[in-house]
Amino acid sequence: MNNTINMDSNTPTAINPHRFCVIMCGGIGSRFWPYSREGRPKQFIDFLGTGRSLLQMSYDRVLPMVKKENVIIVTNALYADLVREQLPEIRPDQILLEPARRNTAPCIAWAAYHIHAIDPEASIIVTPSDHLITREALFQDSILRGFEFVESNPALLTLGIKPTRPETGYGYIQIGKEVAPDIDAVKTFTEKPDLDLAKVFVESGEFFWNSGIFLWRAETIINQLHRYAPNVTAVFDRGLSVYNTPEETDFIQKAFPGCVSISIDYAVMEKSKDVYVECVNFGWNDLGTWSALFDNSPKNKDGNVTQRCTVLAYESGGNIFAVKGEKLIVVDGLHDYIVADAGDVLLICPKSKEQGIKQMVNDVKLKCGDKYL
Repeated sequence: MNNTINMDSNTPTAINPHRFCVIMCGGIGSRFWPYSREGRPKQFIDFLGTGRSLLQMSYDRVLPMVKKENVIIVTNALYADLVREQLPEIRPDQILLEPARRNTAPCIAWAAYHIHAIDPEASIIVTPSDHLITREALFQDSILRGFEFVESNPALLTLGIKPTRPETGYGYIQIGKEVAPDIDAVKTFTEKPDLDLAKVFVESGEFFWNSGIFLWRAETIINQLHRYAPNVTAVFDRGLSVYNTPEETDFIQKAFPGCVSISIDYAVMEKSKDVYVECVNFGWNDLGTWSALFDNSPKNKDGNVTQRCTVLAYESGGNIFAVKGEKLIVVDGLHDYIVADAGDVLLICPKSKEQGIKQMVNDVKLKCGDKYL
């Protein structure tokens, strides 16, 4: 990449019509099992009691920066009805339905090809559908700054979060030379380190959490995918004439399942020399676990979180209770536990062991099939 970094200092007052948003909405959210199920994953659930699901909140959050018609939802075909139900204002052609789960690189590649066919000058913010952002004004400032950067430079930009603890469930970005206000070159990516390495990262002050929120021009990410993930672009290049046409759906149905399953981090971000990070502080949490929900929920005088359920707790604290229906929960001497009752499944697990929930889900599948998933 050219060493000269350009930034347009004139932030537009009107929404730039060349700016698009891709909301990735196809995950199962197995770490929130048993509430998050294959038929209704966590992004479709109102975990915070706001009246809006995580997907709806993600959609609302980008509308001040991206025109409504430029929001693209990429999800699994299983969730087409849920997306239409929760976002009725979205047109059918704004929902891209994956016929198979192939991780984030194929998801992002398809969206980029689709958007480039609509607008070759497009720039894109890519965001997951299940994040919590508490300082939305700062979020908007960060995204507008990011758009200006990638529209002036052939760059891949990721948003980095200053770590508050040695978290082993996130990827880490090591920052290098500052190239623009709050934007640095990336030295290294490290995916989900062990606890000892995570402690070193946090203590060094050089590492930021990888938020999984990206900005780039459609043309830039397609070029980078060609360079670093040709096995991905080989699939989508076969359909260059069909994107944004009635033939696109049929092509994707046939071609997409043949795509390799790989994350955008492994496919491109860890290999490219054109990756930059914008260090942000807008109250981010990926709400990936019950503990994350606990941390971001109001607590009673004993430090317990109750998710719209009735709890009678004796000498108990630091717990999160999520129970559907009218069931009363009575506990005595319980500390730092997850108690989640989804009707047909009851999960009782120490918060300290919640990283094992994914394995529990796998074991349930082996023992009981798909009945409880």
